[in-house]
Amino acid sequence: MTDEYVPPKVWTWNKASGGRFANINRPIAGPTHDKELPIGKHPLQLYSLGTPNGQKVTIMLEELLARGHSGAEYDAWLIKIGDGDQFGSGFVAINPNSKIPAMVDRSGPEPIRLFESGSILFHLAEKFGEFLPKSGVGRAETMNWLFWQMGSAPYLGGGFGHFYAYAPTKIEYAIDRFAMETKRQLDVLDRRLAETEYLAGSDYTIADMAVWPWYGGLAKGLLYGSAEFLAVHEYKNVNRWADQIGQRPAVKRGRIVNRLQGDPAAQLHERHDASDFELRTQDKLQPAKGA
Repeated sequence: MTDEYVPPKVWTWNKASGGRFANINRPIAGPTHDKELPIGKHPLQLYSLGTPNGQKVTIMLEELLARGHSGAEYDAWLIKIGDGDQFGSGFVAINPNSKIPAMVDRSGPEPIRLFESGSILFHLAEKFGEFLPKSGVGRAETMNWLFWQMGSAPYLGGGFGHFYAYAPTKIEYAIDRFAMETKRQLDVLDRRLAETEYLAGSDYTIADMAVWPWYGGLAKGLLYGSAEFLAVHEYKNVNRWADQIGQRPAVKRGRIVNRLQGDPAAQLHERHDASDFELRTQDKLQPAKGA
């Protein structure tokens, strides 16, 4: 029997938390070093990593390009969070919260900084008039499910994903607590998708783009290797939706941009032109050190 942890009267940061991402955690904000960010040739400059949150934005950009919006051309620069790139002065100037993704829209007279994936999706949807109904029930439902993802996914990623896959020790209470919540969320989605083709209704929207990298990825075993552990096959409607969206060409492209993990053939570390998807070489496809 282990001794129960007794929290101190005043918490102090006197040791690393351990685990895979311990080196990116600290109790203070702000830059740790000076580092300017590169700027490419396109109006949209994305600084990101191919995590589920990063995939939301690259999927959206690829979907906009697929619909013929040339103004959605973008440069996607790699931010290696394991190396602390998100704490560089240039990145912090765009996102003071030091999280990916971050974007600068340079298409107008004054650059617009954008951070938080939901904010970026909303900005792009409004800018190009796509994937967000202009009014009525469809718009309200899109925003409902977009904000549902913002509030729910931390329980999946920082909760279940962390304690199940990344924590230095397996804590039964923590894994059980967040596995239960994740399954509840999957049930919420499954019940909704029993009623509608997409989350907001009959139309594919930014709500689907926000939710799919997390919950579609979970359903298809792309996150934490946990599909069997959570019996995700039970959620038939989530799986139908996940398969349907996963087959979209723009989604296939978007999910590999800035990606450092998994199959090297499913990685494009940086994207500066549509031809980059076809021009990848084996050198470019090798995982970066420390990835």
